[in-house]
Amino acid sequence: MPHRFEILGPIRVVDDDQEIDLGPGKQRAVLAVLLLNANKPVPTAQIVDAVWQDEPPENGANVVQKYIAGLRRALEPERSPRTPGQLLALTEAGYLARVPDNGLDIDLFHDCVRAARASQAAGQLDEAAAELRAALALWQGEALAGLSGGYFTAARERLGDARCAAYETLGEVELARGRHASLVPELVRLVAEFPLREQLRYQLILALYRSGRQAEALAAFRTAREFLADEFGVDPGSQLQELHRRMLRSDPSLLLTPVAAEAAALPHPRVPTAAPPVPLMAPAPPMAPVSPVSPVPMPPAGLPLALGPGPGLGQRGWRWGDSPPNWVRLCAVLATLAGAGLVTWLVIGAYAVNRRSRILGLIAFAYLGLGAVSCAIVDATADDPNAGGYAIGMWFFAWFGGAVHVAVLNFLPKRGRDDDLERRVKREQARQLLQHHPALAHQLGVGRPDLPGHFDDGGLVDVNAVPEPVLATLPGVGPQRAWAIAVDRSRRGPFGTVDDLAARGLVEPRDLDRLREIIICGQTFSGHRVDPVPGHSTLA
Repeated sequence: MPHRFEILGPIRVVDDDQEIDLGPGKQRAVLAVLLLNANKPVPTAQIVDAVWQDEPPENGANVVQKYIAGLRRALEPERSPRTPGQLLALTEAGYLARVPDNGLDIDLFHDCVRAARASQAAGQLDEAAAELRAALALWQGEALAGLSGGYFTAARERLGDARCAAYETLGEVELARGRHASLVPELVRLVAEFPLREQLRYQLILALYRSGRQAEALAAFRTAREFLADEFGVDPGSQLQELHRRMLRSDPSLLLTPVAAEAAALPHPRVPTAAPPVPLMAPAPPMAPVSPVSPVPMPPAGLPLALGPGPGLGQRGWRWGDSPPNWVRLCAVLATLAGAGLVTWLVIGAYAVNRRSRILGLIAFAYLGLGAVSCAIVDATADDPNAGGYAIGMWFFAWFGGAVHVAVLNFLPKRGRDDDLERRVKREQARQLLQHHPALAHQLGVGRPDLPGHFDDGGLVDVNAVPEPVLATLPGVGPQRAWAIAVDRSRRGPFGTVDDLAARGLVEPRDLDRLREIIICGQTFSGHRVDPVPGHSTLA
């Protein structure tokens, strides 16, 4: 029986149902890097950067060679020490892990998910549900458990996104099968585990409503709205809002049709090929255009995203917590000048609350203390010209200095944890859009900041499509590497993964973790760009 490699949990290798001892933690980490790039060579420098990050050993190549030798002894105990390894081979481009077909659990996972989606498209919902549950059963906890570092964290997030997308597909299938009542407990657990996935919240609310639990469904919507407002200052997506409106109207189309309900009650329900399954998602209302000359097409039913043009999430006016518009900034400067230095602390304090900045809060207290001290000096030493001069100087600084300070703040972009989280949410949503609806993503220009009316995708960049000036802005790239990337992709074809940039010697391996967060590798396939799972080049 060939070896079975597992990374959907703690990294394990099983041979004849016996787990193999892989040695110390760093040695297991080296194997994990090779398995994440199964059947592809990995340069030694990339292995060193992934395993040791910012503290590589002085003789990193020799240490990697030592760990490879230890892995070969564990995986191929009968191999002669002087013969080349079969499972772990050394090539000109680096070390390569030869994994047989169906030998890696993540490959089995993706195969099952693809088969399930094909069965779902064909109306074979029983088969789709079975394939999805088989795929999810491969997970033995958190992927790559026990391995730390930016490289493994990024890989863990990518694998977690794929797992969550499989859960969302399973929810669609089970709802179409009429299993809404039994699905509720599982969806409650998933919403708690993945609170940012609006698709799971949508399915939970719909399952509660179809189960006759309308009050709980409305309460679940309120919980979702409060969570998004408190954490990100955004409203629920158009799909959730439309579902809420339809529940308030008691829209009968939210329930299963009699034919589907009767089929769901059978011991082994199947959807007839002559009748397509009932749509799970309400059709979204028409969306506002990205620009006056380029309208955004309506997303297909089932789109699990809150889409909107421009820099914001969704369609709404300015609200507290957002970066203030120009008229608010002008009013802040005028209020500081008109207040004669007495309200400077109040304006700076408002900025501190808006940006959740402790430093600005301390500065606001400093302005308040400055004004209080200057007033106290004037009252206490009215006949002392020197003290009066000091008081006037402090007052003048609080007045005009405060106005200049407020004006400077208007030109400084808002920074902080909330902005970073919002950008991550936008990138995640854009990647879901690219995975599930590549044609719409192509029309919106996901990953194309060079296009006019650019859709706000959180700063994603399609390395296979953007021009050199955009490539030059990427971390660790610059003009010379941008030119080399453009020439390489024109001669050797598009990049399949972000790691290909390092494998082709175009970027430094130490920059890959930062690049993985913002780069997508769009492929041309039937007229659309496809990137099913960030960091992977599999075409569905």
